[in-house]
Amino acid sequence: MKVFKISGLIVLTMMILLSGFNNSSFAQKPYRVGTTSANFLEMGFGSAGGAMGEAYVSMATDLSAIYWNPAGLGYMDQSEVQFTYQPWFVDINTSFTAAGLVIPRVGVLALGIYQVDYGDMKVTTLDQQTGTGEFFSANDFAFSFSYSRKLAEWFSFGASAKYISSKIWHTSSSAAAVDLGVMLNTHFFSPTGKKDDGMAIGMSIANYGTKMKYDGMDLIFPIDLSADEYGNYRDVPGQYRLQGWELPLIFRVGMSVNPIVIGKHRLTVSIDALHPNNNSESINLGAQYMMKMPAIGSFYLRSGYKALFMDESEYGATFGGGFVLRFMNNIGLKLDYCYKDIGMLGYVHSYTMGFLF
Repeated sequence: MKVFKISGLIVLTMMILLSGFNNSSFAQKPYRVGTTSANFLEMGFGSAGGAMGEAYVSMATDLSAIYWNPAGLGYMDQSEVQFTYQPWFVDINTSFTAAGLVIPRVGVLALGIYQVDYGDMKVTTLDQQTGTGEFFSANDFAFSFSYSRKLAEWFSFGASAKYISSKIWHTSSSAAAVDLGVMLNTHFFSPTGKKDDGMAIGMSIANYGTKMKYDGMDLIFPIDLSADEYGNYRDVPGQYRLQGWELPLIFRVGMSVNPIVIGKHRLTVSIDALHPNNNSESINLGAQYMMKMPAIGSFYLRSGYKALFMDESEYGATFGGGFVLRFMNNIGLKLDYCYKDIGMLGYVHSYTMGFLF
């Protein structure tokens, strides 16, 4: 009875947070495209989830749950370290590094680091448009600390605290945010009658936090308030004062079912609905085929489609696969791959390696 009260309180809290946002916080026409900062937090980190069209909020039960739904960490059976490398467009490189520790009767503690490196770029001016001979760099960074616990065999709650930083040459900004998530398993649509094979439901709110406001020496310029007068103060240092920008707030809710569970074979189909604050609502679809290999591990094939019904979407089909190899002393190695089609922008690949212990 106590578990039902706690889980109900958690779900109620999340719904109050969601309903407490004013109407301008979430997407509505005209859509607020390009009005949020730290948009690297929307890229989708984790090859398994990416290969399923990012329909993963009800399926993430490994370290990538730090990104998709922190409640999924509560379903981890083993401690894990994980690294994702995802080359982006125009020589932009993104990565995600995480470590999670399963503590019996306490829960799961996890640390995650998101990083985006935009590379070196030429410094140009109106007079020297081919470059001054100098170069500058830009990078984004986020550090996440997560905690999750199964309050019952069928219900898990998770939360993450984030520190987010962005830097462009000598100008930088930072913000703090939280992610909240719940995940539960049910008997519904279970082909075997077992709850583990039934419908799973997940819900998360990501990047609810403070605004980012850039500041730095690159915003300081000499100003002559009276250029036509002599004897006055000239070249007085003046600084542009920039406004704060919201983080990309995302509300995800999704479910997954297992229409086929036969022996060593399992087919899972999932669907997520996304409600962001900087674009139209959309639907993600995904499917995963898993084959268990006794004494060896598991093999996976995945496919999906991202951002159905999004206005002017450039996203498309996704594909991928992976496997988990088991060794002595319950040690495991995970490898996953993802291919994403992003329309006129081309396609990107994502590679993930994990180590279970």
